[in-house]
Amino acid sequence: MNAEALAEVWTALSQSSLFCLTLTMAIYLVSIEIYKRCNYNTWASPTSLTIIFVAVFLVVARIPYPRFFEGAQFIHFLLGPATVALAVPLFDHWKRLASMAFPLLVALVAGSATAAGSAMLIAKVFGASREIVVSVAPKSVTTPIAMGISEQIGGIPSLTAVFVVITGSLGAVGFPLLFKWMKSNDAAAEGFAIGVTSHGFGTARAFLVSEEMGAFSALGMGLNGILSAIALPLILG
Repeated sequence: MNAEALAEVWTALSQSSLFCLTLTMAIYLVSIEIYKRCNYNTWASPTSLTIIFVAVFLVVARIPYPRFFEGAQFIHFLLGPATVALAVPLFDHWKRLASMAFPLLVALVAGSATAAGSAMLIAKVFGASREIVVSVAPKSVTTPIAMGISEQIGGIPSLTAVFVVITGSLGAVGFPLLFKWMKSNDAAAEGFAIGVTSHGFGTARAFLVSEEMGAFSALGMGLNGILSAIALPLILG
């Protein structure tokens, strides 16, 4: 097969929806293997590695992101059901959750306000336009909700998705070192803080530490999504 024929095959293959979906899943499986070989080190998070590898591949292969997303949108769709399913582990910790209702409520409001306010302030200080400032506001909210919020408040949903990924990746990688430095040993409090600030990325990492931490992280992520979806459009819309 000559080079011209190979180019035609590659063009047809790269435009296939199934190819983009298969590519994403294959890279994720490879990233999991790398994560295992690195002794589950936080910097080798499979989610972060997958994002990097897919981005590099798209640039090298010159595949436009809209074409890739068209094929991989099934995975994007599953974010919603996956987020809802994270509530299941909370059932096992319901009694403790009820006893911590007020402290968690205070932490939710403070954490949500700080996450959105500090990001907007930093963007404003560096001279960002209003469109970018409001796009960064829901950076600590899980992707499907954050993109919806961004659209409502006049932001750029695709840019918001980038900020969400960066925030989640940094949180998932950094929280073990932060809690170690703080000498914290409360899995519930740590998990809730992770969920409020680092949404799904942090929650996935929290479940690797313990089920209790993951359950409270899922709670923080869900409540922060609800609060942000109500408050940010009212304040910034």
